[in-house]
Amino acid sequence: MIIFVSMQLKMNLKQLSYLFVFFTSFAFAQVEEVNPPDYIKSITFKSASSDLGELPIIKLGETFYLEFDALVNNEPDFYYKIEHYNYDWTESQLVRPEFLLGVDNFRVFNYRNSFNTFQLYSHYTLSVPNQQTKGLKVSGNYILSIHDSSDNLVFSRKFMIYEDLVTPGISIKRSRDVSTIESMQTVDLEIYGGNKLNNPLQTVKALIIQNRNLNTAIKNIKPQYTIGDKLIYRYVNETAFPGGNEYLFFETKDVRTASLGVQFIELNDIYHSYLFANRSRANSPYTFNPDINGRFKITALDRDDISIEADYTQVHFTLNYPELTNGERIYVYGNYNNYALDNYNEMLYNYDTGRYETNFKLKQGFYNYKYVVVNKDGSLDEGRISGNFWQTENNYKVLVYYRDLGARYDRIVGFNELSSTNITN
Repeated sequence: MIIFVSMQLKMNLKQLSYLFVFFTSFAFAQVEEVNPPDYIKSITFKSASSDLGELPIIKLGETFYLEFDALVNNEPDFYYKIEHYNYDWTESQLVRPEFLLGVDNFRVFNYRNSFNTFQLYSHYTLSVPNQQTKGLKVSGNYILSIHDSSDNLVFSRKFMIYEDLVTPGISIKRSRDVSTIESMQTVDLEIYGGNKLNNPLQTVKALIIQNRNLNTAIKNIKPQYTIGDKLIYRYVNETAFPGGNEYLFFETKDVRTASLGVQFIELNDIYHSYLFANRSRANSPYTFNPDINGRFKITALDRDDISIEADYTQVHFTLNYPELTNGERIYVYGNYNNYALDNYNEMLYNYDTGRYETNFKLKQGFYNYKYVVVNKDGSLDEGRISGNFWQTENNYKVLVYYRDLGARYDRIVGFNELSSTNITN
């Protein structure tokens, strides 16, 4: 009897340990953004300083806006929620009243219907602060999620709120590794004001973002050493990025005329914009081509209010590239779709033309884009088609995270950005 009880106790303890591991891993799982369904387009974060579509990094206390279009004619209701997260995008310990002034989970009231467009849509605008959500109290990582009237998650977007406690100094160098000196760029950091932070070698982490793409950001970078009040980062490989190449671009501000990057147009149910065919640039010499580092801007000619008067076009992409037969896939992406790898933006090989092709709807505007390869093992190769060059002009953003001894959440205490225009050896 004693043996049976002992065995039963061991089994129960084992089950409890499995449950603990399961719930612990669930509780501390990293959250990922949810991409929108096909009828949601042109998701754009805007602030007082920029009306371009880009990664939202907003100073604490500033107003920001989320805009998007629903390409349906029934004016659906949408609701928003805001959540706070740790540095590694695990859910923080803060409850809502600790990071949010007011309430969320309210309907997005500000919407208008499109006017004089072939594609019918409703344009939604959410501003924070607003009458319900008075503001955000603390810095750090956040996710804004949009839900339908049945509380189903439609899409979500990450954004960051920072405060000015320290100042990161940034310099861009060619790779210090001789084997990658022609293709890589290294980011050196000096964080001024480190004496304001307790035990910075343990409590400070930096995040380095190239061209507003969180998917390729370098994380968990700690200072190598300190000099006075400065935290110094002088790594060889740990803060190095592939140089990439300048983004390709096109413009559809006039849907009736082929403009920059557009070879010809057709009018069916809506206008179709056929872009010039692209080719691999990996083995070509680097050529400077001014871009906006992956961003996009909604714009249209002869329109008073582009939010509701800009039309949608079916944009056709074509890539002259040999068929990949080892399980690799090719995608076309940019900030316009939050660098997502989805079914709709996957390039499919057309055996009749011998080229990769895809097409999807985009609102009138100016767009940056690039072709990337996803290998069979799921790894991303951004330079396979575009190439990697140390001369490429890239934008780098640096966020400084800080969790004081005994603190319950990660603050963002510093932010800065720099272009690699003046890269040095």
